[in-house]
Amino acid sequence: MSGRTALTPILLAAALLACGGEEERPAAAPTAPAATPAARPAASSSSLLVPSTTPTPDSLPRGLLLALSQFAVSPEGKVLPQPGPAKLEILVRQGGVWKVSSLEDPESNVFHKAMVYAAPDGPAILTLGGTKAALKLWRKGKQGFEAVTTLWTKDFGGKFSRMRDAEIADVLADGRNGLGVATHDQGVVATVVPKFKGPAGSAGGGYEVVEIDAEKDTFVHEIEMGDLDGDGVVEIYATLSEPNRLDGSGQAGYVARYVPAKGEKRVVVANLSGRHAKEILVRDLDGDGTDELYVAVEAKTEGSGAATRIVEPVEIRRFDADTDPQARNVVATLDDRLTRFLTAGDVDGDGKKEMVAAGFRSGLWLLRPGADPKGAWQIQQIDRNSSGFEHAALLTDLDGDGRDELYVASDDQGEVRRYVWRNGGFEKEVIHTRKPAGSAFTWNLMPVPVELVQ
Repeated sequence: MSGRTALTPILLAAALLACGGEEERPAAAPTAPAATPAARPAASSSSLLVPSTTPTPDSLPRGLLLALSQFAVSPEGKVLPQPGPAKLEILVRQGGVWKVSSLEDPESNVFHKAMVYAAPDGPAILTLGGTKAALKLWRKGKQGFEAVTTLWTKDFGGKFSRMRDAEIADVLADGRNGLGVATHDQGVVATVVPKFKGPAGSAGGGYEVVEIDAEKDTFVHEIEMGDLDGDGVVEIYATLSEPNRLDGSGQAGYVARYVPAKGEKRVVVANLSGRHAKEILVRDLDGDGTDELYVAVEAKTEGSGAATRIVEPVEIRRFDADTDPQARNVVATLDDRLTRFLTAGDVDGDGKKEMVAAGFRSGLWLLRPGADPKGAWQIQQIDRNSSGFEHAALLTDLDGDGRDELYVASDDQGEVRRYVWRNGGFEKEVIHTRKPAGSAFTWNLMPVPVELVQ
């Protein structure tokens, strides 16, 4: 099995923006004995795409937030490895067309994420900036969007300062709507919560920031929150790894759990045996009422540049509250080097959740639990012609019909796409086109109520 993994100059620039590029100094990571070999679930390569038969409604009550890094384009139309200000694009469907608006933050050169946050003084758009690591709230005013509050900003003291990911939950179990935050490059995991609960519309108050973990020369790629043990208290899960290497060499990492409401510090829950993960998902996908942790373990490779060969492909491993951290419970494998987006929802309205995995080069995949949800899952190809370095994907119900649609930033193709399940497959619609392809990279997609951005 082999795969070309050489990165173009623009992909390299994007990787540097997001992850800091190659580093020489390793981060501390736990060691583990060799993992137990796991069976490889079979994948179906037949596409689930079907002809489009139903038009998209003229207007939708919710739109999309696209967190971007953007690059300069020469007069000849060539994309240059020169980043511009961090950019947020907002897509809404009105009057039968998809309309695009945007905002920029010159203090950063990348937004790693943007999402709606219910702050004590009312909902706003929260952005996570890189270069200047900053969590900012934005609201629409008479002159357009304005940054109205900075929740947290800090120079972490390493080569890079980036707010890399965040999730929203009552992290302290005291009724306050807080955040769990991941950063680069000093391994900082933090909680950020309002200083008071306050009714919507109440004034100010500020935010409390507590750094619950830090590790020199360590990247924290993603945050997920959930409740694997079913005790009603929110747990924070984070992916930590050695600094990124773009030459194909190994990068060790692991997944850690924190429970701030109980004062629980770092506990390793997934030891990846010399491999690492940049993507995790915490959801109840088997319908038993308890969350599970899914870890997209990046491929093990040999060689470098265009000669890089995949030795062990991407593995999606499942962990329950009682799973041994060294277990290798693989529910699916993807013939790819990277899979940096897992998203879950109910695409067909049957009340059961599915997972979508977005591969670096292998396309989009639909995963369904089998009779034994801890065993091999069913894997079907949604669209082979969709790819990207991050390949941001989101299952969400923008039209409010009770079924989740799939939204994907296919950056290699310069398109944002909408997939809707009908007649046993997915109808595909291109809702936004970016030319030239590669002039911006999409790091995340999130839903937004239209009234918040109009």
